[in-house]
Amino acid sequence: HLVYTEGVGGSNPSLPTKKKPSIYGGLFLYLIFMKFHLYILRSELLDKYYIGHTSNINERFKSHLYNHKGFTSRVKDWVLVYTEMFPTKEEAYQRELKVKRWKSKIMIRKMIEGKQS
Repeated sequence: HLVYTEGVGGSNPSLPTKKKPSIYGGLFLYLIFMKFHLYILRSELLDKYYIGHTSNINERFKSHLYNHKGFTSRVKDWVLVYTEMFPTKEEAYQRELKVKRWKSKIMIRKMIEGKQS
């Protein structure tokens, strides 16, 4: 006789239908949902870019448009013009620092257009 937890796949006994939990399933879900983003906002009024990183791009963008103290609070015309995804916060932060070190609107525009990496 089969043990109840093994289950059957028809009238003939077969391999168990229940699978053991896998750590890979959890890792897969982590990689899907825990992405980190480098993002670039553009203000036409200021003629400026804002570069940052976050784990929740939608909420972060909303926070830039609400009243707060900081650089992006000066105007409310910010537009999300570029994003890159990274598996870790550290990688997103390192990319942010690299882009900020350019200190060049021309290079940022080229990156947005896909001509710079």
